[in-house]
Parts: sequence; C-alpha cells; structure tokens
Amino acid sequence: MMNRPCLSASWRINMVSSIRPMDKNYLRMKHIVAVDIGTSSTKAIALDLNGKIIAEHYVSYPIISPRPSYSEQDPEILFDAVVTCIAQVSKLMKIKYEQLDLLGVSFSSAMHGLIAMDSNGKPLTNCIIWADTRSESFAEHLKGTSLGHDIYMNTGTPIHPMSPLCKLGWMRQHMKGVFEATDKFISIKEYVFYKLFGEYVVDYSIASATGLFETLTQKWYGPALEIAGIAADRLSTLVPITHALTTLDARYAEKMQINADTPFIIGGSDGCLANLGAQAVRNGVASVTIGTSGAIRVVSDKLVADHKERIFSYIISPEMFVLGGAVNNGGNILRWFQDGFVASKDQPSDKSLPTAFNLLTKEASSVNAGSDGLIFLPYLTGERAPHWDASAKGVFFGIQMHHQRAHFIRAMMEGIIFGIFSVGKALEETAGELKVILASGGFARSDLWVQMLADVFNKKVYVKESVESSAVGAAIVAMNALQLIDGFILDDDEFVPSIAAFDPNKENHAIYRENFGTFERLYEKLKDEF
Repeated sequence: MMNRPCLSASWRINMVSSIRPMDKNYLRMKHIVAVDIGTSSTKAIALDLNGKIIAEHYVSYPIISPRPSYSEQDPEILFDAVVTCIAQVSKLMKIKYEQLDLLGVSFSSAMHGLIAMDSNGKPLTNCIIWADTRSESFAEHLKGTSLGHDIYMNTGTPIHPMSPLCKLGWMRQHMKGVFEATDKFISIKEYVFYKLFGEYVVDYSIASATGLFETLTQKWYGPALEIAGIAADRLSTLVPITHALTTLDARYAEKMQINADTPFIIGGSDGCLANLGAQAVRNGVASVTIGTSGAIRVVSDKLVADHKERIFSYIISPEMFVLGGAVNNGGNILRWFQDGFVASKDQPSDKSLPTAFNLLTKEASSVNAGSDGLIFLPYLTGERAPHWDASAKGVFFGIQMHHQRAHFIRAMMEGIIFGIFSVGKALEETAGELKVILASGGFARSDLWVQMLADVFNKKVYVKESVESSAVGAAIVAMNALQLIDGFILDDDEFVPSIAAFDPNKENHAIYRENFGTFERLYEKLKDEF
C-alpha cells in the first residue's frame, strides 16, 4: 500500500494508483468506493463486501498560505481530485473484472473548513481549512465567557480558530463585502456534493464540528448563529450520515466512468469515521490516528461534555457520539524537518515522502527511549486539544552537546505522542478508563512510532490491516445506508482485522512518565510567553 502523503510543499499535484491481486476467476465484483477528502490528499478505495481493499488511487495537493496564520485550499483542485480518484479506481476495477456492481460511493472528509458561496453557486473564497488561525482574536474574546461556555456545552465544539463559528466571526469583521455577498457558507464535502448534485446538504457529523450545531437536537444552534451573524438559511440542509443522492450530473458520471444513478452516500467526518473504520466503538477502546495532524477518540452511547472544555463531542448518529480531541501537529512536523533540515543536504529534493519518513524513523530507532533527555513541545502550528491555544509554539528543551540529529527526530516523534497522551488523560477523566488502543493513519506503518504509543500510554495497541480507517468507516456507513448491515458496529474482527499487537515496555514507560511530567510543566511555564 502506498503511504498517504503529508503536507505538500509545492504546487505539484501527485497521483498514485494501485490495484490489489484477486482471484482472476472471480469475474463479477460487488463493491463500494469510499472517498476520503483529507488535508494533504484525497484518496478513493474500492472495497468488496468483506472489507477487502481491491484498488486505490490518491491525489495530493498543496496548502495555500498567502499570509502568516492563513491556511487555505482551492476547492476546485480538491473537487478535481475527487473526480480523478473515483475515475481512476473505476478504471482499475474495469481492468481487473469483466463485470462490476458498484453499489455506492461514500465519503469521509476533513472537518472545520469554510467556503463562502455566492447566489450562483460560485466560491467567493478558497476553503479556509482547520489549520487556519486568522480568527484567533475572535476566539480569544469568546473563550472563557459564559456565552462561549454555553456554546461549547451545547455544540460540543471547543472555542478555537479552527471552528467555522470563529471563522465566520472573523469574516464578518474583516471581509464584510464577501460576508454580505455570501449565499451559503459550506465545507469542502458540501462543495463536492453541490457540484455533483446541485444541492446544499451537510451531514450531522461535519455539522457537529462547526460550533453552530446543537448536538442534542440535531439542529442549528440559535445563540451560535447569532454571534456568527447569520441565519440558518445561509447554511446547508442537515441530513444523517446515511443520506444518499442518486441524480448525479451526467457530465461527472461520464468522467468518473460510473452510472448516473449510483447512490452517493454523504458519510461523515474523517475523525468520526476513523473510529468506525477501526471498529473502536466499544467501551474503553480508543482510536488513535496520526496523519498530517493527530487525534484520539472514543465512542459513547450518550452525549458527554467536559466542563473544563478540553475535548470535543461530535455525533455519528443520535445513538452514537464520538468524544476526544485532535492535535494540530503530527506528520506535518516530520515533513517540516525533512524539507528544512534533511532533503537539501543529504537527500535529493524529489525523494518521495514515504521513503523519507522511513529513513527518518529508522534513524530515530538508534536512540534510546526518552531521547537522552531531549524533550520537544510539538506546537509548530499552535495547538488544539487539550489546551486550545493557537499561540502555542514549538520548543526543544534540554539540548546538550551529545544530542545528534537522531535525537531530534526521536524527540519530535515522542513529543507528538505526548500531545496525544495529554488529550487521553482529559478523555479518561471525562469518559472513563481507556483499556486498549487501535492505531491507524500513516504513523501506524511505523513499528517504532506505534511502540512509543504503547509505551507512553502503558496500554496494548493493535494495528488494523487497513490504516485507511476513515475511508473504511465511510464504506461501513454505505453498507448501512444500502441496508447490507444493521447499525455501525460489526460482530467480529473479520471486516477490519488486526495485523499487529504492541505490548507496552515497562522500562520505557517509566522514562516517558518522567519526561511527560517535564513536558506538561514546560507548557504551563511557557504559555504566557507564547
């Protein structure tokens, strides 16, 4: 399997395909295509009804940063990536099988994006993505107030520049002309569905990450709309994650090489669907994903809010909620280090990122747990959970003469896990003990990094056969929507089997426990300086 790329540093659009070997005598294939619209790439995978990935294709793309704190993406580039990925998977499937039954196409996508659309269905802005922090001042004025607390308790979305609520507040103040001219404020998945079907629809899962959606009632939340300065009619129609559309624009059906009446299931957010895809859906089972950024989540059958406002509470269905927290910094940090400190000196600049990551993690393995006292605060792009501090900065602490490049690489990897562990502690205080962890995302391909996770948490960690858990989660939603399965919880480990298990190392855990104490104290001592 090809590694998912992290942040692209150029305008080059990268495309990679692969097809899995199958029985050549099996000529008719019932399958689902799942599309994951991510920060650094869009990926489409074709799965059979047993959850086996048959074919895949991905397209990577850049983040646009016209000013410091701005992070945007061109919605047309992302839309084209979706169409290309589906078309290429369709092509791969037709090469392999004489007869195909595409039962449906289902979607996962990144959260917290905001696009302003005019009355003619044209974008007035790029997609302002989760990493954008331009609305920091708006968030700071709202955070800590009774209104801010009320919005958090009812929407489950912490007050932070990532949220569309804060982005709208900033836009209302600083882009008045665009704000007033906007007919609809939408996310990237809404943009894709509007282009394909001419309808503005948003699933509960994406909506519950906006700060504008009341989780308990599954309706837009009046006080949040009021502070954002909009009415509900400037947002999309709310639908469950199993909502399907079947009137695909004929032009795109032809481009994607599929029938125009193919059901397109709206699906959910990448975070919520990662838990479904890993089947981290039972009490005490946490899902940890690290790709560009990272997150830890659990599923609950009841809505739980943290009065300290450290974690989020999102919805899959009225009977299933996802609790947890996302960290801003994951694989993007290794990309930063690779581009700025490695590639220009030791490696060709065109070396593939997966290969570069393998070399970095191999180098880190030469250093003992704890990086010989070197500690890294991984806040290069501020931080979300549990601090929700857009001003936080990255810090290397304890540098001495004996520290070499390998120490810095390992300290970065450990610091990213410490950030996840900080969220895990808050999650346990709110939702109960974590007993086992299921790992997915690009980091799950690194035994060293997964072992760090087990050692820091002092928990057993399982790695699933497919690390593309968000896309697999979208496929599970499609199977439910198409009435192939009941609910979202599968009965056994066959659909998403585990391929590796990592037991914690007690000696390493003792080292990490001490280093984590320093890690926590460093943030508290430095946050005013940030």
